[in-house]
Amino acid sequence: MKLGKDEIQKLALGILMLIGLVYSYFDMLLFPQMKKHTAVAKNIASITPEIAKAREQINRVQDMEKSAPQKTQVVPQVEALIPVGAPVAWFPPRVTELFKRQGIDKVAAKMNTEMPEKEAPGFRRILWTIDFPKVDFVNYARALATLENEEPLVTVTSLTIEPSVDDVERQHALITVNNLVKQ
Repeated sequence: MKLGKDEIQKLALGILMLIGLVYSYFDMLLFPQMKKHTAVAKNIASITPEIAKAREQINRVQDMEKSAPQKTQVVPQVEALIPVGAPVAWFPPRVTELFKRQGIDKVAAKMNTEMPEKEAPGFRRILWTIDFPKVDFVNYARALATLENEEPLVTVTSLTIEPSVDDVERQHALITVNNLVKQ
């Protein structure tokens, strides 16, 4: 079977159109879809850790919501324990008076630093150094126990006791405490 010139041209045109159709399918439809699919897969992979973090945050918020009623009862109690005014005005005299009741006359309280309380918004912690130039150890230990029992918002963080060169019966003591106060 011999093909005529018109038939060869139609066949060549058909083959060219088929090649053009296959090229167009791959270039305009399939490859862009594959690129989009790859990009979406990368986005999903990058978002997965963020989703995990968000779920953890949701769990923490739910835990906080569950414990909120208990904490809202504690906040007024804590606020009632904190005197009105600046801590610099009331803490040193309060500590001095407490130690005087225990028989320790010379006490010097100085504020070191203050930082926000991470677990209790609206409150901050103040670090104080309390110096006792000459103190009897037994009275000092009793007074320190009284401080911890009478002041629930005060926490002793460090304690230093040095022997006194002048008086063998007395020591030089230094404590560092932190105190919870309102913002």
